[in-house]
Amino acid sequence: MSDEDGSAGAVPTDREYAKWLDALGDGDGFALVCPDGHGSLPPRRVCPECGSADLSRKSLDGTGTVETYSVVHVPSPRFADDAPYATAVVDLGPTRLTGVFRDEDGSDPDPAVGERVTVDVGERRTDGERLVVFRPANGE
Repeated sequence: MSDEDGSAGAVPTDREYAKWLDALGDGDGFALVCPDGHGSLPPRRVCPECGSADLSRKSLDGTGTVETYSVVHVPSPRFADDAPYATAVVDLGPTRLTGVFRDEDGSDPDPAVGERVTVDVGERRTDGERLVVFRPANGE
């Protein structure tokens, strides 16, 4: 389990995720990359692909490509006021990221596989919690 001092075996905390969201929202989003080039999102301690503990920060691209998506019409209670919404998986360089797809006006249009999007941080309509949001890249 986790060590209270945050040592290598520690389980990720909400605070670590919040710091990562802060960086993403400030345009400084990053992934952790091992020497073999496998990317993952913090707060990892080891590469999930090869087990290497030698991880370095690599900036995420500001835009990415929609790899797949799903439109949710019957959500869990945490997203009750958000439905329907599209959850997308986007390739952002060293890793893929999952988030909610929203148009510039905040509506939830259907994304298209292969569409270019930007990444940002937004809020769930249901409870105001922060989450990863993708928006159309508009000509990029």
